[in-house]
Amino acid sequence: MGDIFKALADGTRRALLDELLERDEQTLFELCSRLAMKHDLTPTRQAVSQHLDVLEAAGLVVVERRGRYKLHTIDTAPLAQIAERWPTRKASS
Repeated sequence: MGDIFKALADGTRRALLDELLERDEQTLFELCSRLAMKHDLTPTRQAVSQHLDVLEAAGLVVVERRGRYKLHTIDTAPLAQIAERWPTRKASS
């Protein structure tokens, strides 16, 4: 579970997950473009690729090759582990 927290600790990685949640199956080029346009972030393609590697190692992103393209998809199942470990309590009135 430590990998999940490491993956979520960085703002760029959280922005990547937000973009994949909005629209799955994006290429590296599409993700770089969306980071620049919507989040005003301009990391290099190499940096975005490294961020995606961290997210993939944590199980939050699944990569699939289709021809010459690598498509990235979000997997929210590891996030459920966090909710199971620390369930939210109802606020007392």
